[in-house]
Amino acid sequence: MASAAEQLAANLNFGAFAKADELKKRIWFTLGALLVYRLGTYIPLPGIDPNIWEQVFRSQAGGILGMFNMFAGGGIHRMAIFALNIMPYISASIIIQLLTTVSPQLEALKKEGESGRKTLNQYTRYLTVILAAFQSYGIAVGLEGAGNVVSDPGLFFRLSTAITLTGGTMFLMWLGEQITSRGIGNGISLIILSGIVAELPAALANMLELGRQGAMSTGLILVVIIMAVAVIAFIVFMERAQRRLLIQYPKRQVGNKMFEGQSSHLPLKLNTSGVIPPIFASSLLLLPTTVANFNAGSGPEWFQWINTQLSHGRPLFLILYLALIVFFAFFYTAIVFNPTETADNLKKHGGFIPGIRPGERTAEYIDYVLSRVTVLGAIYLAIVCLIPEILISYASVPFYFGGTSLLIVVSVTMDTVAQVQGYLLAHQYEGLIRKSKLRGRRR
Repeated sequence: MASAAEQLAANLNFGAFAKADELKKRIWFTLGALLVYRLGTYIPLPGIDPNIWEQVFRSQAGGILGMFNMFAGGGIHRMAIFALNIMPYISASIIIQLLTTVSPQLEALKKEGESGRKTLNQYTRYLTVILAAFQSYGIAVGLEGAGNVVSDPGLFFRLSTAITLTGGTMFLMWLGEQITSRGIGNGISLIILSGIVAELPAALANMLELGRQGAMSTGLILVVIIMAVAVIAFIVFMERAQRRLLIQYPKRQVGNKMFEGQSSHLPLKLNTSGVIPPIFASSLLLLPTTVANFNAGSGPEWFQWINTQLSHGRPLFLILYLALIVFFAFFYTAIVFNPTETADNLKKHGGFIPGIRPGERTAEYIDYVLSRVTVLGAIYLAIVCLIPEILISYASVPFYFGGTSLLIVVSVTMDTVAQVQGYLLAHQYEGLIRKSKLRGRRR
């Protein structure tokens, strides 16, 4: 008996070391994959004059190119093979999610479980290829029209650029899936996070250089740093905020035993929509500025007036930015959370909210609470995004210190840390189970 107990204890220790080694392998795999991504952002597209493109990019850095360059980790600034980054995949995922709400066939696939999810993922990949091909061809045409950026314009350049950029996006999509399955955290989110974080030192150095040249005062730099820390703390607090609805389960009898009714909670996040509202709002508002810059300021007089009013810091820009954030906060929350489906699932499992009749009344109550929670979430997103937007406009603070970038960095970091903690906690439970078996054998 003693030898068996010693053998079990040895197996327990070996299993603990094996699990720790597996976690290390996952972390190293994640870091290696992100390193491959970062190397790809420094491989330029063929047929591009880097010096001329540098001048063109600097003239349009305040438009949508500057924001997308932040998400691409500097890939657009260098016009690299990963310039599109993973954004076509994110757009395709959002489109598929939208279609599942209006298409009965896609909604049925969503309810089929794992097999349906795989089919929807395949549709998302196909749509990613289509979107990336259209966007990359548009980039090729835009590069040909932006002065002398392209050394040999023509059909061959357009096709080669479209194939290269589309292939880069598909490779990043595959790389993100590999990180999710074989590494730690959500691969797609980590790719975006690594791009933003990698450019932060350069943005900080640029801000300090502006201070050295006198373009920014020392007091303003300190205010920006303190505000960034305060915004990060505010984001952490609000992202963890939940409205918990009490769910009660009735007594049930199994055989001759009567089990007491149990209670749990239905958590409703304050910010269910995540970072989607500010990204969509910024893209829509900065599009006219970018189009005007590519056209060298030419165009109808009404278009020039709109472009002027939608400049950073203008009242019309801030009002529309606020309105779009609120709209997309409610719109995307309605897509990702279905109160009717949640109420039906509770009814199937015998759960109910005390004082609320199961079924339609429960769905109405959940929708009532979710709508008011989303109001607070939209106000939170507006505060986080508008204050840095004002600093970007009037103090030339880089995009990387904006609310959207900080929101992405904090949210993805919190999610990754939670997954690591969950991974460790699961292995601790395995260790406790093995210890209980060891004690049982000793007895």
